[in-house]
Amino acid sequence: MAGHSKWAGIKHKKAIVDSRRGKLFTKLARAITVAAKEGGGDPDGNPRLALAIAKAREASMPKDNIERAIARGTGEGADADALESVLYEGYGPAGVALMVEAVTDNRNRTGSEVRFAFSKHNGSLGEPGSVAYLFDKKGVVVVDAERYSEDDLEPAIDAGAEDISIDEDVFEIVCEPSDLQAVTTALAEAGIDLQSAEVSQLPKTQVELDEEAATKLFKLVEALEDLDDVDTVHGNFEVDSEVLERVAG
Repeated sequence: MAGHSKWAGIKHKKAIVDSRRGKLFTKLARAITVAAKEGGGDPDGNPRLALAIAKAREASMPKDNIERAIARGTGEGADADALESVLYEGYGPAGVALMVEAVTDNRNRTGSEVRFAFSKHNGSLGEPGSVAYLFDKKGVVVVDAERYSEDDLEPAIDAGAEDISIDEDVFEIVCEPSDLQAVTTALAEAGIDLQSAEVSQLPKTQVELDEEAATKLFKLVEALEDLDDVDTVHGNFEVDSEVLERVAG
């Protein structure tokens, strides 16, 4: 997805700010708890949990917090049963399709908050399935193209990667979600540092945005990501690098 890594970079910077406000750790802990609840507490046998832990470590989340979140998911806590993953679908400004991943203990509250954010920022919340067909769920690994060559990434192909593309100064490695852990492990064993590794919703087609539309869209995305229960927002948009820098700045 062209622009995926740029937007991921913006979200990473925003995540640092969120962590200072105390929001990020809460979101990361919930993601770990749900992953452990649904797939067990062993990250070696639970790729989703392994990724959630990796994100938590990247954000410098304390080890004790991670272990408590896993324990809640495996039954050592009354609140785990109430947590569940929810996916919302809708449209933003300029007809951009959005998929919103959330972790919640109250569907009604979260649904109401997500709907309000959409309506307040020139968007509309849709029915399940209304935009999902516009995306492919894939594992995406981002690697610094200035430090490594495509030949350095061959272990990823051997581990199941489907495609490697370059987007300005980064490589994007795409694989099936079930292969993501194997791909990241192969790269790590080859001494390759990863900028990010996550399961994402990659758009099949993209809506190209001008600065005005991008500004409106990013206000909606920021409003959604500011919600305590929202984990990730995916969109099928493309923005010119210069426009993206102005809007993000």
